Amino acid sequence: MDISDKPIEDIFEKISKEDEDKVKIELGEIYEDIVHILKQFCDLKEDQYSLIAIWIIGTYAHDEFETYPYLFFNAMRGSGKTRILKLIASLSKNGDLVGSLSEAVLFRTAKGRTLCIDEFEKIGSKEKQSLRELLNAAYKKGQVIERMRKKGEDFVPERFEVYCPIAMANIWGMEEVLEDRCISLIIEKSELPIIVKLIENFSKNPEILKIRKRLYELSCSLCSVVMKKDWDIGWNNYILGKYKTTLDTLTTLTTLTTLTTPHPDNKYFNKMDKTNIFGRHLELSFPLLIISRLLNNFDKTLEVLEKIMKEKRLEDMTESKDVQVYDFVSRLNENTGHILISDLIIEFRHFLNLNEKEDVWVHNKWLGRALKRLVLVKEKRRRTKGIEVIPDVIKAREKIKIFKEKEPKTIVNEELPTEVTKIDSRSVETTKNDNTEQ
Repeated sequence: MDISDKPIEDIFEKISKEDEDKVKIELGEIYEDIVHILKQFCDLKEDQYSLIAIWIIGTYAHDEFETYPYLFFNAMRGSGKTRILKLIASLSKNGDLVGSLSEAVLFRTAKGRTLCIDEFEKIGSKEKQSLRELLNAAYKKGQVIERMRKKGEDFVPERFEVYCPIAMANIWGMEEVLEDRCISLIIEKSELPIIVKLIENFSKNPEILKIRKRLYELSCSLCSVVMKKDWDIGWNNYILGKYKTTLDTLTTLTTLTTLTTPHPDNKYFNKMDKTNIFGRHLELSFPLLIISRLLNNFDKTLEVLEKIMKEKRLEDMTESKDVQVYDFVSRLNENTGHILISDLIIEFRHFLNLNEKEDVWVHNKWLGRALKRLVLVKEKRRRTKGIEVIPDVIKAREKIKIFKEKEPKTIVNEELPTEVTKIDSRSVETTKNDNTEQ
């Protein structure tokens, strides 16, 4: 009887008694082989080879993770986007390269597959809204789509899981919310003859077929090791133990033991905690860090991910309007009283250096809703001239720290270059040339 035919509990029980080091050794060999193949066919940055190889390995243990990041490749035409996606599909678990994807195809076929979506240019369009909403959720386990199916004379609900590994590529970039679920990699056009003159024989390349075969054979052992580690539980207990100032009433000795017993990988948790990776960025990084731990490549992977996530935060600072609202309000005088929304929007658009024809949707109603959504309104009242608010400057200064490496400092009149604009005798300090620097 083949091991794949046995009940999953029996497989894990059997594998848990084996030497875990053997799994790690073989996994390390496969990792090196994947990196070698990637370097043979793709001209990428050194850090990108490692990250892609780890992501590919992770597709074989995908169901053991609560979340799994999307890979997004952004590049100009002719830079090898299709090649890298085709190669990833050839190496990943049940990988498929698709040139177009509909909502129905995604939710009906996602489970158990690795999807590599090429030429994903129109994902931000109105027509793709339903697909975009699915993709916004499919990086996290638990999202289920229900559709009615005819059964005899009746209609019954049918459930579909959409959680699956997805790699995407396009030229023009990704819609903001979806990109927040991605690890984004920019690739450049190569001029190396040893790479660009190779034929893409991935479906019958003996090295690729061997790698894929070894990964399938090792997948049960890999899932067992990942499940056995309980990294998510260990990490949460580590964070609770470190940052919780007082323990709640503990009803059982088991609970107390769980919170106080050191996890065997606490030294890795210490390293993760010292980085500025948190929130969704931590969710995206976590599975890759687990795989890198098994490959003895943890420190390098953590360094690369920290760099990527730092760049994402900086991008948020320059492109995300919500973050720019935090930044704008954080620069107001903290003693600011009631201000008309109509006056605030004029200053906010000036803060962003927007002319009358740029981003016309950034208007009074949008700013009012943004302040409400971000909970930056201390008081609100209606006057004959319009809505007035007292913005919560202190909260904005606290929130902006999440996106900046250092606490934002308030610009004062003596510092140059600045432009101070008066609103009802209250100052709004804005940096004239660069709204992201202090």
